[in-house]
Amino acid sequence: MARIPGDPGPWGQVRYTLGLPLPPGNHDWVRHDLTDAGWRGRLLWRHVCLMIPVCAVLALLPGPWWVHVSVPLMALAASLLAVAVTADELRRARLRRHGLAEPPRVR
Repeated sequence: MARIPGDPGPWGQVRYTLGLPLPPGNHDWVRHDLTDAGWRGRLLWRHVCLMIPVCAVLALLPGPWWVHVSVPLMALAASLLAVAVTADELRRARLRRHGLAEPPRVR
């Protein structure tokens, strides 16, 4: 896959996934990431990457085997639902954090 101009690289991707703002040189990439087709899928995928370590820790809770499976799965499902429902607001907040114009609201 070809890199987009302003691609932040691996450490920049980690910073971006954690919600930290990127330098102005990456604003074209941020605009592409948050406004181009597939932005919701990328948003959800970043969230899954954040939740994997949390789910791994939850899987270590004491109890029967079904606790080790069901608690992380329920945490992942609930958080994915919350992110999917608030995706538009999360996108607008991230665009504002980078000083970029918000897309027009679709009604």
